Amino acid sequence: MQDAFENLRGLLGWAPDRIAAVAILVLAVVIALGLHAVILAVAGRMLRQRPELTWKYLSQVERDCRGARHNRGHAVLAEMEAHFERMWLLTQNVDGFHRQAGSRRVIDIHGDLHDLLCLRCAHRERVKDYQHLEFPPRCPHCPGLLRPDVVLFGELLPAEKVAQLMQELDQGFDVILTIGTTSVFPYIAEPVRMAQQWRIPTVEINPGRSEVSHCVEIRLPLRAAVTLDAIWTRFRTRA
Repeated sequence: MQDAFENLRGLLGWAPDRIAAVAILVLAVVIALGLHAVILAVAGRMLRQRPELTWKYLSQVERDCRGARHNRGHAVLAEMEAHFERMWLLTQNVDGFHRQAGSRRVIDIHGDLHDLLCLRCAHRERVKDYQHLEFPPRCPHCPGLLRPDVVLFGELLPAEKVAQLMQELDQGFDVILTIGTTSVFPYIAEPVRMAQQWRIPTVEINPGRSEVSHCVEIRLPLRAAVTLDAIWTRFRTRA
């Protein structure tokens, strides 16, 4: 950890007048609840054909994580966003924990389980949990069915979120962090590969190896929450 921290100091320049001006892109899956894998295993086509089956699995996912809270890793990323001039967080998670922890510049590329929309009209709503829903849930304004605003298997990524990601990448970053993600999806791995080509420093925090482990400049094979907390604590004491 000591050597990794010293390397990070070098990446950030570590001068007080530079630290706050660093632009960071974070590719993060900080909590592993299995949400992502289960939801993407449910096809968008199945939602249209057998909504009761799709909602059965969706409700199980939501119930399993109901009452869970963000961890220290999420909180550290929110604190980093408040400290640095420009920081964006690209996440595959659909649990909404990054915003719950206080992050505002979040591109939740796969959506959020708690955002519901009608398949027929323009109705949208945000729910705390699914306890009050009947499955499959109906729109309160028309005969249409509700669905969570998440990307199911076989569906396209939201165009506006892809455009936002590309816009931020065009502006450039000083450092790219990849945290806890296997990076199996091209839109998660590509920013790291682009950074390698552009000679932008990259850091991976992941106890296992990922699709981009061989590309990063610094690799920390450790758990995300504990590692982020240790790095951020040292950062604040030496800044």
